[in-house]
Order: sequence, then structure tokens, then C-alpha cells
Amino acid sequence: MKAITASDREAGIAGLKLQERPYPHAAENDVIVRVHAAGFTTGELEWPGTWTDRAGRDRTPTIPGHEVAGVVVELGYGTTGLTVGQRVFGIADWTRDGSLAEYVAVETRNLAPLPADIDFVSAASLPISGLTAFQGLFVHGTVAAGQTVLVTGAAGGVGTAVCQLARAAGAFVIGAGRKQQEARILEAGAHSFLNLDDDPIGGNDPIDLLFDVLGGAVGVRLSERIRPGGTQISIASPPDVSRADISAHFFVVETDRGQLIDLIGRVGTGRLRTYVGDVVPLEKAAAAFATGSTAPGKIVVKVAAD
Repeated sequence: MKAITASDREAGIAGLKLQERPYPHAAENDVIVRVHAAGFTTGELEWPGTWTDRAGRDRTPTIPGHEVAGVVVELGYGTTGLTVGQRVFGIADWTRDGSLAEYVAVETRNLAPLPADIDFVSAASLPISGLTAFQGLFVHGTVAAGQTVLVTGAAGGVGTAVCQLARAAGAFVIGAGRKQQEARILEAGAHSFLNLDDDPIGGNDPIDLLFDVLGGAVGVRLSERIRPGGTQISIASPPDVSRADISAHFFVVETDRGQLIDLIGRVGTGRLRTYVGDVVPLEKAAAAFATGSTAPGKIVVKVAAD
């Protein structure tokens, strides 16, 4: 099969290439998915799991990409819950070959059924950003109606999902970003916009939850606005918080089938929008890693025809 591979950790993005790789093996509780669309995170080439397996052993050449939408074509031994021919989407394991390939082996628990009325490209753009937003707000943050939520990086994949989910939960949402991102942030569901170029604090009104996508000095300064008993959620790095009267959490997103089903249900009814930028073929995925999207939204790699 054709796949994007990375063989040299030092080379990073420059070492990505399109190669022929062996068809994947379906282990126990695995399925083989024919990939129709895939998503990636540019920073994943710096993750240890990209280069080693769960035991820490080198597994190069490795196939990056962890968001996948496609069709089940094979079941591993003992696999239940999914069937051959079923449309699915989800996240490939962090320490196994990923989704930038024509086929990928994925544990069934990492996948959810994909309704027929949602296209593969939209589905592939959702898992990481959607689950990160969901888990930060409802698992670690326990957001509630009437609270005020401030999210940094509100124009990005995670940020736009946070804006929509928090607003749907009844929270007042402040989206923080750069001036040129204001329209996009408000369109995504933020009630108000905070221009971080002008004022990294944005006033004195207290907030209940800070969802910090960016990390660094901005997160530190915005934490001053969290009311006593409030919460700071960080996904870029552990929060640098000196206050004892707030809760601070750093987490790495985990796959959850129930949450994926919830999210795709919201997409199907129009309550959650995915933001797709450039859609590129597998042959151009390596270049897309380097250039990023020329259009607002997440880059999605279109691997197979629908």
C-alpha cells in the first residue's frame, strides 16, 4: 500500500516521503480500515510515540497521522462491535502506524460508527479537536450553564470546538485571538472577542473557566481573571499557576467512543461545525505538513474516493 513515512527523527518534516509499505496486520480486537480521509497534527513528529512503540522500541519507518475516517475491510481475531463494510471514524493509536496510508489497523475501541449523511472529510477533521474540547470542558472542567468561559487560540480547531460546545452548554464564551481572527471566532459561537494583540488580559470581569490552548505567558496572565474556585485547563503544557484558590489541569486527549458518538451526532444535526481548510491527496501530504493550510481550517488528506 502507499503511505507517508518518516524514517529520520532528526530530519523531521523534511524526512517525510511517499513509499510503498506492507499491508497492516489486524491484531486481536483490531480492524483494518480502508482510509478515505485522514488528519494529522504537525507537532506529532516531536511526540515520542511517533518513533517508538509502547515498550520504547524503535519502530521506524513510521507512518504519521492519527485521525481517520473510512470503511472497515477486515476484522482481527475476536473483534466485535464493528462489521466489514461499516463506515467509521476515530483516532489511531499514538504508538502505532497512523492514518496517512491507504489502510490502517485500529483497535475497535478507538473507532465509532460514521453516519451515512456525514462525509469522510468532515469526519476526519473532528476526532482530536472535538475530543480535546469535549474532555477539557466536561471531564476536567465540568462547565455549567451560566458560567463564563474564556478560550485562547479560539480560531483554531480546538478553539472553535470549545466555543461551540461551551455555548451549547449555556456558558458565556469569550474567544481570544488576533484581530484578523475576530469574525471567525464570533462565527464559531463566542459571545465576545478578546484581542490578545492589544490587551492580553482584556478587562477585570472574572471568568469561571480558562481553556488555554496556547500556553506560555498569555495563559499565566489570563489566569489572573479566574474567580476563586474556578478552573484553568491547559493542553499545550502544564499550567504555570501560583494561585491556590483555583484548580489547574493539564491533559492529553484520550479516545472515547461514547464521546465520538456524541460529537458526530452534533455534527449531523448542525449543532457542531467542523472547519476544514485545504483538502490534499496523499501524494501531497508531506508538503502539507511543511506549508500548513492556505485556507482557514484543518488540513485533511483525501486518500480514497468516497
